Amino acid sequence: MKGLFVSMKIDTIELRNRIVLPPMATEKSTEEGLPTEELYEHYEERSKGPGLVIVEHSYVDEGGRLSKNQLGIYSDEHIEPLQILADLIKENGAAAAIQINHAGGKAQEEMIGKKPVAPSEAYFDNAEELCLKEMEEIKAAFREAARRAEEAGFDAVEVHGAHGFLLGQFLSPISNQRKDGYGGEDLEKRMKFPLEVVEEVKKVLEDTALFYRLGATDRDEDGLTVNEAKIFAKELKERGVEVIDVSGNLCGSRPSDLEGEQGYFVSTAMNLKRAVDVPVIGVGGIKDPEYANKIVEEGMVDLVAVGREQWKDPRWALKAKEEISG
Repeated sequence: MKGLFVSMKIDTIELRNRIVLPPMATEKSTEEGLPTEELYEHYEERSKGPGLVIVEHSYVDEGGRLSKNQLGIYSDEHIEPLQILADLIKENGAAAAIQINHAGGKAQEEMIGKKPVAPSEAYFDNAEELCLKEMEEIKAAFREAARRAEEAGFDAVEVHGAHGFLLGQFLSPISNQRKDGYGGEDLEKRMKFPLEVVEEVKKVLEDTALFYRLGATDRDEDGLTVNEAKIFAKELKERGVEVIDVSGNLCGSRPSDLEGEQGYFVSTAMNLKRAVDVPVIGVGGIKDPEYANKIVEEGMVDLVAVGREQWKDPRWALKAKEEISG
């Protein structure tokens, strides 16, 4: 049996425990998407206990930016400041990953200076349907972002395909109503672009692990189902994804009807774990160290992401170890 404080190896990454600090937007970057001292301090405080720190979603292209002070990874100017961030996390004994993202139709015109783009105009009020040329450019942007992450020294890159952002928009039949080979009712068509992004990212990663944050359900009878997510997860593994980080898709990371329920995406993660032989991260309002330990011990998930509790208390993981160890 494996508990929360049993070490784990993923590829060449050594994790001292199974606790993950998940990517949570801090809004502590400059307007150019560069880290500030306040952002460094945020991660300095929170990297002393968990085994894995996944740095917040970083935009790969200025058209995919979500917010004013979001962290960026869209130019080589970001490499050196991000290296400082990766180094400080690793110096504290945690593995360092960074999540790369494009907001797609969730971007705002006033923020990016043009209409946002999406798989199709459906679902979003003010988005334009991506043409094939633009899709090629976005794939290249993800690839270059991954290259920068590796040059900055991160142990892993996590491609963001959850929470209704661009790659999750492609996967859902609600937000993807394209009429070409990249959308519609057919899952094979809807998952084609996210898989092509993963393939592009994988090309440039030599010493860096590849993770994918999978929004495995829309929680809508007309949307993406967990069974479809299982099929997609198998395709991710075939393309070299080494960890699947399971969350919600169009329903977001914090569905209002599940607030207060601990581990609300854990059963979904367990379903995927049974379907595909890669480590999975479970998440969803987890607060209690005993509960986190239990779901790892029972083999429901391999790693546990504890977000808001570590945001509030940077010493949560250290205190959890004392509580579990007695």
